[in-house]
Amino acid sequence: MTSLRTNQDLDPARLREVFGIFPSGVVAVAALVDGVPSGLAASSFTSVSLDPPLVSFSIANASKTWPDLRRAPHLGVTILADHHSAVARQLAGPVDNRFDNLSLTATDDGAVLLDDGLAHFDTTIYREVLAGDHTIVLLQLHTATHTGQAEPSPLVFHRSRFGRLLKPL
Repeated sequence: MTSLRTNQDLDPARLREVFGIFPSGVVAVAALVDGVPSGLAASSFTSVSLDPPLVSFSIANASKTWPDLRRAPHLGVTILADHHSAVARQLAGPVDNRFDNLSLTATDDGAVLLDDGLAHFDTTIYREVLAGDHTIVLLQLHTATHTGQAEPSPLVFHRSRFGRLLKPL
């Protein structure tokens, strides 16, 4: 039997490595803020509840984007496809260039959606829960649509890299 190590393995760099073993999907969270698209990429997106319809993502408390983005009346969430690795990097890059050359649609309520995403959600903030150095943002769904196509597959973040799913068994 292998013995477990102590909390010396809980430093942030080591935790990032260990957490990265578990793959996650990647979404764009975006809205019009003062008439300009604002947003970010998140790899912590998950479904939460069917009734009421809720999803969530986590955002670093040090985020420079979230204080502005959270002021928007509606947030758009787009599930990114496997060809969106450059888009995900762009959405994590310099704020002024995050939406350059991207095809977007804004709803009447200001939710911003990437046109070629796999699925789109129009949401509002339901609750924010402080959780250490991050905040868990619960979002209530107002609309949910998807392409209905089997291809492409979702963009996956695994071991600090973007990838794709293999075809199901």
